Amino acid sequence: METIITVILFIVGLVVIIKGGDWFVESAVWLAKVTGIPSVLIGATIVSIATTLPELLVSSIATYQQFYDVAIGNVVGSMACNIGLILGTTAILSPVKIKRGNFTIKSLFMLITAIVLWLLAKDKIITSKEGNILLVLFVVYIIMNILEFRNKGKKDSKEYSTVKFGRAYAGKNMLKFVLGAIFIIIGARLLVTNGVEIANLLGIPDQVISLTLIALGTSMPELITAITSIIKGHYGISIGNILGANVLNMVMVVGVSSKIAEQGLVISYQNVMLGATIYNIPQTLYLDLPVTVIMMTIIVLSGLIFGKISRWTGLLVLSIYCFYLFTLVKLFL
Repeated sequence: METIITVILFIVGLVVIIKGGDWFVESAVWLAKVTGIPSVLIGATIVSIATTLPELLVSSIATYQQFYDVAIGNVVGSMACNIGLILGTTAILSPVKIKRGNFTIKSLFMLITAIVLWLLAKDKIITSKEGNILLVLFVVYIIMNILEFRNKGKKDSKEYSTVKFGRAYAGKNMLKFVLGAIFIIIGARLLVTNGVEIANLLGIPDQVISLTLIALGTSMPELITAITSIIKGHYGISIGNILGANVLNMVMVVGVSSKIAEQGLVISYQNVMLGATIYNIPQTLYLDLPVTVIMMTIIVLSGLIFGKISRWTGLLVLSIYCFYLFTLVKLFL
């Protein structure tokens, strides 16, 4: 009976955090549109910060409770999910057109940030001081987008000039904003607590649950936003949101989490059975981050070379993501 309750609470946490993220993103985008902010800036900052809030809350709560594997796994798993599942799926549905200038800066920044995170984690711990480096990169990223807005904002500011505004719409969206934030906090707590409990019941590492189920749950706002923007033809929001969310996962979520952890975010070792031999390895460094960086590199090269994320590119990164999940299942289940 206890197991059933745990699973139900985990599912409730998923539903609550997805709905909360949906309301929060919708109200945040409405606010951005009302103020006339261009789509690229909306995607790369406002929407990205809003859709990354579930990851921030989950990793922060997990770090506070000293579940460091969940905190790290949630970040890396969300990035892998963003690129492999979300961007891969949306590209298969409809090739994602990009603007080379905006894409080049943001995609290379994402790739460089991933390499920096990898290097910081090489000693199996991300200390508070190392977290400062990530938070500095966060400030740099926000400034970079503000400068872009100042240079190109006037040209794009009419894109959402027709958005509805009035007391009724303002009240409705402010209510969604507040309720969305509350739902995300509650959902994050339920996900962490019951996700760890499920991992213990199944006898698998906490990190595997965070890399898969929890990461998928916290990435739902990105998935919903990406598919909706593709259907409506807002390609700037789709690709900007994915790139921005990945950057913020690394610089904001890991940066903040490292400040919460007393001794820093510890990269733990996992027992992995290959054949008849059991190896004790830091899974994040040898499997999770490398796969994520490979998928990022494929997306970046495709965008820079072809000017779009084609269906074949989407199929490739989605296949890599599925193979990665299959590998986790074979290694730990």
